[in-house]
Amino acid sequence: MRHAEWTLGTLCLVLSTTMALAQGKPLPPPASSGQPVMELTIEKKDGKITCAPAELRLPADTNAELRVVNHADQPVTLTIDGQFENGLVQHVDGDQGHSASEKGYTIKLNGKATLKFRTMAASERPYGCTGVNSQSDPFVGKYVLVPPAG
Repeated sequence: MRHAEWTLGTLCLVLSTTMALAQGKPLPPPASSGQPVMELTIEKKDGKITCAPAELRLPADTNAELRVVNHADQPVTLTIDGQFENGLVQHVDGDQGHSASEKGYTIKLNGKATLKFRTMAASERPYGCTGVNSQSDPFVGKYVLVPPAG
């Protein structure tokens, strides 16, 4: 009986270790201990989806929180190339769904969502807000990651 318990315990340890490794390596410590919070508002103006602010500016390689509110008359998908992939997303909550491409999150009509993630290295890239009923005319803003303050 002792051998069975030891074998079962060893098997559980091996399986839990294997599953942890399958999920990817944990992120290294962030470059900054702060956790900035940014709010993004989605609206429809003059028949077009708009997101404000047009420039999302956050410190690079830092844990951040993005609070999104959708006031548009349709669900809207928020995309930032590379940011919502590769294990950078830490927690998501609210009226959202991960898009099939895994490159963005769709915020429901009149929805609110909170996205917590580790920002990427310092860079500048576009971000997009695309309405499900107006996919041919997405809003494009700037996602700017600056080196964190010393």
